[in-house]
Amino acid sequence: MTSAYRVRRATVNDAEIIAQQRAAMLRDAGMADDATTVLIQANSIAPLTAMLRNEEYLGWLVEFEEQIVGGGGIILRRLLPRPGSLQMSHEAYILNVYIEPAHRRRGAARLLTTTMIDWCRDQGIQRVALHASTEGEPLYKSLGFERTAEMLLKL
Repeated sequence: MTSAYRVRRATVNDAEIIAQQRAAMLRDAGMADDATTVLIQANSIAPLTAMLRNEEYLGWLVEFEEQIVGGGGIILRRLLPRPGSLQMSHEAYILNVYIEPAHRRRGAARLLTTTMIDWCRDQGIQRVALHASTEGEPLYKSLGFERTAEMLLKL
């Protein structure tokens, strides 16, 4: 069913829809209530606009019948030399992956994610990371992602 979906690169003009999708993703993951979702959306527009303009955030949007129904993005992180990669390199961090509920389990997220992975390959990026929701984990595993032992400290 993916043939009806189209993925395109986001522009600076898409910052508001990306902010809306980011807030909805956090709400749907149980990380934000409705009031917090509104604040996250409002507070994300300006930084996303600047990040898109400076290409610090690279976004992709999923369209279905000329309507935006999902999206996701990449932030590039510089990595120091490490085992398996002795040169300075970049890691692509995929974030803000969101698909409208009516379009889930129809191939849109797979098309979006493979589009972003293909972009990474084309750029010579050899390492891609993301944080998966419980719902999204099977998709990412099917694409070759592996669970890691990352930890988090909130200060």
